[in-house]
Amino acid sequence: MANTYNNLEEYIQKLLHRIDIYHPHQLNMEDVYSRLGMSVHYIQQDAMFVFGYIFLDSRKSAAEQWEDFGHELCHALWHAGNQALIPLSMREYQEWKAENFAQHLCIPSFMLDSMKLPNHTKEAVWMLQEEFGVTQKFSEKRLERYMRNLQSSY
Repeated sequence: MANTYNNLEEYIQKLLHRIDIYHPHQLNMEDVYSRLGMSVHYIQQDAMFVFGYIFLDSRKSAAEQWEDFGHELCHALWHAGNQALIPLSMREYQEWKAENFAQHLCIPSFMLDSMKLPNHTKEAVWMLQEEFGVTQKFSEKRLERYMRNLQSSY
């Protein structure tokens, strides 16, 4: 049975396919941002998207930078304006959307669907960490959401 994707999952799949990314081994930050015509700068400060540029914290691990990149890419593609000037509720909404976007960009549903995940949760979490270059916490959260969505579709 084929999975039905929500709007975000479809958007991510189309975005990645448009830049010729189809498999986990092709998912790397440098390829994604360069194929999208963007650039990333590394600074010793929290990640942010400002004036058309993504800035990532150079002190973080590669996995943390990849996750932050997914978050900031959402701001770059979907959000306009200065967050400091919008109401707190809107800022919180944008942050929630960006976190959700990052989950789906860093570990896309269409790629998960083509994988044979181990039955044991800890092994599946480790597999996602290795395949997608994310942290354990990120992998756990994404796997939980993915499994919950699979169960609700039956």
